[in-house]
Amino acid sequence: MDLTPAIRPTLPDTRPPRVAVIGGSLTGPVAALLLLRAGLDVTVHEAAPASAPLGGGLIGLEHTALDVLDRLGIDQREFIVSDSETILQVEVRDRRPARTVRRTYPGRNTTWTLLHRALAARIPTGVLRQGNRVTGLEQHAGRPVLRLADDTVQPADLVVFADGRSSTGRRLLDPDRRLRYAGYVAHRGTAAHTPRPGLRDFVRLEPCPGAQFTVAPVPGGCDWTFYLDCTADEYRQRFGAPPTRRVFALPRHVSPAARQHVDEHADQLLPPEHTRVVRDTTVRMAVPVLDIDPPTRMVWPVGGGHAVLLGDALAPVRPHTARGANNGIEQAAGLAVALTQHRRYGADLTAALHGWQRRHLPAAVAAVRQGPAIGDRLGLGTR
Repeated sequence: MDLTPAIRPTLPDTRPPRVAVIGGSLTGPVAALLLLRAGLDVTVHEAAPASAPLGGGLIGLEHTALDVLDRLGIDQREFIVSDSETILQVEVRDRRPARTVRRTYPGRNTTWTLLHRALAARIPTGVLRQGNRVTGLEQHAGRPVLRLADDTVQPADLVVFADGRSSTGRRLLDPDRRLRYAGYVAHRGTAAHTPRPGLRDFVRLEPCPGAQFTVAPVPGGCDWTFYLDCTADEYRQRFGAPPTRRVFALPRHVSPAARQHVDEHADQLLPPEHTRVVRDTTVRMAVPVLDIDPPTRMVWPVGGGHAVLLGDALAPVRPHTARGANNGIEQAAGLAVALTQHRRYGADLTAALHGWQRRHLPAAVAAVRQGPAIGDRLGLGTR
């Protein structure tokens, strides 16, 4: 791929910049909706076909991210599960609560499913193209050109890669930064009942070093995550592929051995009411916890245009940081500000993008570094 800057045209270009957003999960749709509001020509390319099953677990959104969604006209009552801001941190000994610390979270909890549904409902017809897997990025006549899996090409002025932890964009733009397995797995599921009636808060159980269990209310029950140590070989045996290749283990990938592993640890470590929640959960998934080197940039020249990385495509973070979705949404909002200044007032686009990078890169770097420190304190991934 030739990333040599091309000579920019001297004649004014009055057409709106054409933006290709790669990824239709959360950050991609947020970026697309913001850029559409800024008057840009936006297309969203999502690799998964329309028939693919969709779903995901609990997400914490801080006030800055919630404000972005407010400005998109998405009422919090549409996607917020509980209005509680309380986190209960419970030390567990011999399967009984020993000490509880109450904290206040500056935000609210939702689920990937609810938030994705709210965003997808607002994407205009024709903007989202599903089953469009991007395989390459080139330049032609001074403009970025996406190459798709069906050998078609799509020109753009700006390519926004928001395509998640296994980002094609990161592989193309920043290939030396590769995912590394952290040595533990987030096993998760949604149960049709809660450990105790009336669950409203986010509860974090800490039974011992090397294990953590979280539970929070979702519509129709509760969502739980059980963090447990696991070697790369054990992950491959339990989920059918190495952790850096199978970065999400869907229900069909969860083997009986994986279920047994989680159930046995629930029996040994958790209070009985939480063990019942785990054992009664029929459909389960798993996410290997991954690390990556901190990013050094977010913007790349592609001919006379640009490509950028957002959210997990830029820097996937450990779930304990609660910054994954927040980073992506905040970065998307900042990108929309930069493009608005370019579109409405003729601000130099290159300077605007580098200003955006200067503002948001430090927060992404800090979140990447914070994750291993939290994991070490919990004794996770140290085996």
